[in-house]
Amino acid sequence: MILVATGGIAFAAGPGDPTAVKQNENGEWLDKNGDPTYKISADGTVDWYTYSGYRRYHSDCHVCHGPDGMGSSYAPALKDSVKTMSYADFLGVVASGRKNVSTAQENVMPAFGDNPNVACYMDDLYVYLRARSTDAWGRARPSKHEDKTEAYTKAEDSCMGRH
Repeated sequence: MILVATGGIAFAAGPGDPTAVKQNENGEWLDKNGDPTYKISADGTVDWYTYSGYRRYHSDCHVCHGPDGMGSSYAPALKDSVKTMSYADFLGVVASGRKNVSTAQENVMPAFGDNPNVACYMDDLYVYLRARSTDAWGRARPSKHEDKTEAYTKAEDSCMGRH
């Protein structure tokens, strides 16, 4: 495992090749390492996770991290952060939060592991940001997307406490 040090925190090497090679039972596309990734058809149709990630990002993350993962004066550009973070590192930071302190500033990412509006959609967020990080998807709401699968709906309902 290669580690990259950023701001005093070590991260495993970035996510690598984002090419989708298989789809799991929930309709999620995976890369050759088994990590969630995006799939965008030639006609611009995005997979459900990319579409859902766009929606979730803009409801829960853009206030601090700026529209479309572009960053703000308050928080970093997640479309760039995802380039150097592994999937596991991303999940850890979102779930547990992070604090970066320097002589110039103090940045605090709150923990969202107990917030079902974020925790239940971490893969969706990761997939959307991964598509943004490689410029596979631009600064626009996906107008065409795959349908949400029944398995995704069941997993979502279970995570959100809806039975």
